[in-house]
Amino acid sequence: MTVRRIVPNLAGDPSAASELFVDVLGLDVAMDHGWIVTYAAGTVTEARPQVSVIREDATAPVIPVLSVEVDDVDGCHARAVERGYQIVHPLTDEPWGVRRFFVRSKGGAVVNVLQHR
Repeated sequence: MTVRRIVPNLAGDPSAASELFVDVLGLDVAMDHGWIVTYAAGTVTEARPQVSVIREDATAPVIPVLSVEVDDVDGCHARAVERGYQIVHPLTDEPWGVRRFFVRSKGGAVVNVLQHR
């Protein structure tokens, strides 16, 4: 499995965060679903540092603190289940083009593990 990117998720009002991330820091809006906005630096042809601000999750019961994009979400899910990790949101094909699940770390942090489809 290869990790493709890791994005911190900050809880808050995405529209209120725009001033800091766009106007002050100069980031671009890479994704905007209303309930979550991802801001990124750089160009789409390079690995871009990113941060997301999320008010709520559209389909999951909790807000993850981190999103990790992988190239084999099914295999990662199987390993998490095999090792006894709590799955907070089941492996799901989401309408915005990702397959993902949420897993709770041993320290209690919820991580969104995803693969783009």
